Amino acid sequence: MSELTQSFVRHLTGLAERDRASMAVLRRSLAFEAGTYPAAFPIVEGFISDSTSSVWRRSLYLLAGLFASHGRHERGVSFASAFAKLQQRRKSASLEQRFIGILDADEDQLPFRLRQGVGLLTADSLGFDYERLASDLPWWHKEDRQVQQRWARDFYRALQPSNELDDSQ
Repeated sequence: MSELTQSFVRHLTGLAERDRASMAVLRRSLAFEAGTYPAAFPIVEGFISDSTSSVWRRSLYLLAGLFASHGRHERGVSFASAFAKLQQRRKSASLEQRFIGILDADEDQLPFRLRQGVGLLTADSLGFDYERLASDLPWWHKEDRQVQQRWARDFYRALQPSNELDDSQ
């Protein structure tokens, strides 16, 4: 994880603990295209330099809004693993289809589908690592789809009983 993502998630965690108004602004920002809601500028722009790409900028705004709507940072747990845990709890085939929908999302669809997914995780009090998400979002739309492949591996591995993953048996 980059120092920027770690610092940004620490900033969001601190805001969640002490500044409900800022969290409300960030939640509201999810209704707009990432990085276009002026009320969120004072909260996020301090982490963006002149050399920050537009993709990273949009990713930080999306991350901030998702964090504000969820707020359960759990280091080391990928979004995909948390979603698999949700699937195991609820035993719902439609959750797998929602996850596949997230994996298939294009640039325009991703914020909406992630908001839905985060909402489901929030309802079951499941957290995930926002630093990992911050590192993944800027690479989401690369042609090689490595992020989506890693998420798929995390999701389906987490669904497997632990003894099926042990090759020594």
